[in-house]
Amino acid sequence: MEGADRPAETPHLPAETPHWLVNPETLLPPQGFAHAVVPAAGRTVYLGGQAGHRLDGSIDDGLVAQFDQAASNVVEALRGAGGSPGHLVSVQIFVTDAAAYRDALGEIGGAWRRHFGRHYPAVSLFEVRALFDPRARVELVCIAVVQEG
Repeated sequence: MEGADRPAETPHLPAETPHWLVNPETLLPPQGFAHAVVPAAGRTVYLGGQAGHRLDGSIDDGLVAQFDQAASNVVEALRGAGGSPGHLVSVQIFVTDAAAYRDALGEIGGAWRRHFGRHYPAVSLFEVRALFDPRARVELVCIAVVQEG
């Protein structure tokens, strides 16, 4: 989008992402997410839902440990597609207990920064009754736009 005009409300572009993160001053200031993302030109990558499974199929019991592993799995899947965390434009977080997620927000934020840095794309949280694996407490569904070259 080189040469295109950025909307006036778009803040400085963080070094972690080639995308424009749009956070209008007329909306509640975002914490840990962007209100909108305008992706840079590139290939769109749709990442399948990543729960907290390790390579051997095992999964920890705790929400934070599962989030940490799920985020690691997202990064690995994204790398396999030629991308990096800064290419994420959307993250949907599905949890079986939203209150537990809110209670662990500090620890989850630490896990987020370990895997994604301080890049906060458009993020949504959904509480669901169950996930495919009954042991899973969290699953991340992501979209990335990876620049060519």
